[in-house]
Amino acid sequence: MLDDSLLDTPEALAEADRRALLRGAAEAGARVRTAARLTAEAGVRDLKPDGRPRGILIAGPGAAATCVADLLATLAGASCPVTRLAPTGVAPAAGALRWDLPGWAGSVDLLLIATPDGTEPGLALLAEQAYRRGCTVVAVAPTRTPLAEATGASHSLFLPLATAAYDQDAQPLTASAPGVLWALLTPLLALLDRIGLITAPAETLEQVADRLDHVAERCGPAVATYSNPAKTLAGELADALPVIWTEGVSAGPAGRRFAASLAELAGRPALVAELPEALAAHNALLSGPLAAGADPDDFFRDRVDDPPALHARVVLLRDRPSGGLSAAPAARDLALGHDTPISELDPEEGTELETLAELIAITDFAAVYLALASGA
Repeated sequence: MLDDSLLDTPEALAEADRRALLRGAAEAGARVRTAARLTAEAGVRDLKPDGRPRGILIAGPGAAATCVADLLATLAGASCPVTRLAPTGVAPAAGALRWDLPGWAGSVDLLLIATPDGTEPGLALLAEQAYRRGCTVVAVAPTRTPLAEATGASHSLFLPLATAAYDQDAQPLTASAPGVLWALLTPLLALLDRIGLITAPAETLEQVADRLDHVAERCGPAVATYSNPAKTLAGELADALPVIWTEGVSAGPAGRRFAASLAELAGRPALVAELPEALAAHNALLSGPLAAGADPDDFFRDRVDDPPALHARVVLLRDRPSGGLSAAPAARDLALGHDTPISELDPEEGTELETLAELIAITDFAAVYLALASGA
């Protein structure tokens, strides 16, 4: 059950936030600026790349690395294929995971390693394997870790992870924490901008940081629920199964990120699909027992001691303003036609990275509020 009173009590939220999730969300813009500065100091802006890579491989543990790969693949588009290397192993522990290069990887490919830990032996072995194959290797990880030493030994490029003091108190670091995502993503954005695969110069990264600061002002713990889009969304998702529909290329990664954050931070399952295919994929779901008006049990049964029934709620994320060719009207008609409530998030106008950052930031705040108010 969601404790509604907790959402409008900043002191109680701070006391419940033992993982510093709210602070990480609020400081996302500062984390982008720190990461950009550290990346510049590492010499990324001075690189002289000899053409574009044939393909980009991304390896790393947890939801953060998965989201980074998803975002970079979306931003790179058709200019270069981006492949995430899925780990294998008997457990999700750092010492148990292993990564392998595909057979075709070679000297014309780029391997990106992104991890908030850096102690995974499998990533150090992967860096050595890539070096022997002739792949260019770039790693983003904390300093003074085995991975940092391994990349230095193989003459690869190491980019230090932008950390905060409170990160040291959260071991193991939560992969879906807002600060972790931006600390991993920002250096790679700067790198791929230098290579010419995406457009993310220093000015754009500063705009992203400003947009994240703006969201933090709108969604911070001191802002009341009635004017706080993240708290409002968290309250709407209480006792609901989020059915996340996305429209627009950039909204897809934001929706998948939201589902991963809900699972890891709040312990809530969620379904994700892109419009217009989502309308067919989830039509049967909304017309079944998860619909808001569905109640297959005996109407006269005593329900005083029963937990509230779980019903679907659609969350529509869009990366472009309303109007034009859009499946949003059909999505609203389908949801409301099945008595299913719908929440919508539309970012303010801006660059692709800015609108993507806004969607991620608001949903990150919502996932954190839902986790704290439900005692997850």
